[in-house]
Amino acid sequence: MRAPGAAARVVFLKECRESLRDRRVLLNALLIGPLLGPLLFVVLLRLTVSRQLEQAVRPLPVAIVGAARAPNLVADLQQQGLQVLDGGGADPQQAVRSQRVALALRIPASYSADWRAGRPAQLEIFYDSSRRDTGPALQRLRAMLDSYAQRTAAMRLMVRGLAPTLTTPLLLAGRDQATARGRGALLFAMLPYFLIMSSLVGGMWLAIDSTAGERERASLEPLLINPVPRDRILLGKVLATCAFNFASLTLALLAFLVAGYFLPAAQMGVSFSFGPGVIGSILPVMMPLVLLIVVAQILVTAFARSTREAQTYLGLLQLLPIIPSVVLSLLPIHSRLWMYAVPLLGQQLSIMQLLRGEALAPGPTVLSALATLLLAAAAFWAARRNYETERLAISV
Repeated sequence: MRAPGAAARVVFLKECRESLRDRRVLLNALLIGPLLGPLLFVVLLRLTVSRQLEQAVRPLPVAIVGAARAPNLVADLQQQGLQVLDGGGADPQQAVRSQRVALALRIPASYSADWRAGRPAQLEIFYDSSRRDTGPALQRLRAMLDSYAQRTAAMRLMVRGLAPTLTTPLLLAGRDQATARGRGALLFAMLPYFLIMSSLVGGMWLAIDSTAGERERASLEPLLINPVPRDRILLGKVLATCAFNFASLTLALLAFLVAGYFLPAAQMGVSFSFGPGVIGSILPVMMPLVLLIVVAQILVTAFARSTREAQTYLGLLQLLPIIPSVVLSLLPIHSRLWMYAVPLLGQQLSIMQLLRGEALAPGPTVLSALATLLLAAAAFWAARRNYETERLAISV
């Protein structure tokens, strides 16, 4: 008589052997799932940083209308890095709308009179806030004008025998307590989402093929008619899918480890703590979630009669990890103990703690694992109930 786990082991080996022969499974589990996220992360971050550095150093092109009315102002702005363009013409509003120029500065005819009388001289800045490249350029132009205004105000006070400090009753000195490691963790804020997605994609095709695929090929019925408990068959499929999901997750972590060496950390003033020790701590945190993802995938695909239908169901399932990621990125949430009892959210909070260089507290970590395993057990029970029904083997 075979041991109770022998049937599950046979199904496990069968599913792994068949999946290793399927290029589609290998492509998703070992290539697209683990490598796509780190590749996108490095490329987008390097492009963003290089663009910001380039905008901060290169001359700022601005079309100035009425430059002859304020030669000192224009000369000061040029010394600060402004490049005067001639594309504004007489109508800077139309020049910006037609995207001939990104920024336009109009100096009105009343500027000279207001300046000589000591009254506030008005300036008009024309820009298009719907253009992505306008924000940094607009902030830089305003900083140039504020610098000129402050220096001019100080000289006017000195001419009248007054100390410039009279208009500065408060001096604010910012003391940023964020460490370079903490700022680096902020850049990796989307890492938990990429890891969860790699777990979802890693075993997705195996979950589809092992249930909906076999059902479509009419090969599931011969497997189910064997004198073996259905839960052993289900367990073998779960373990095989877990193996591929865990392999995809491990490769994704290693890919992020390599990607850290290609990030411009020195230029951004950050440091990354994403090393082997962090990877060794993330894997145990993610293991209960991997099990939950696998059981949920097999449970969902068991209701599908074809692989196409299963793909539709799992496509909807992949939207769930977006919710905690969006919440954490948009809302200033302070972690509470109950949050670790929410699957997906608890794992994301734990991973962010590790990236900041903080040690995981035993209480929240155990609570997160137990809550996730409890939900995985409930999903396994539901899948087992589905496997006990005879309609599972019917493909039409």
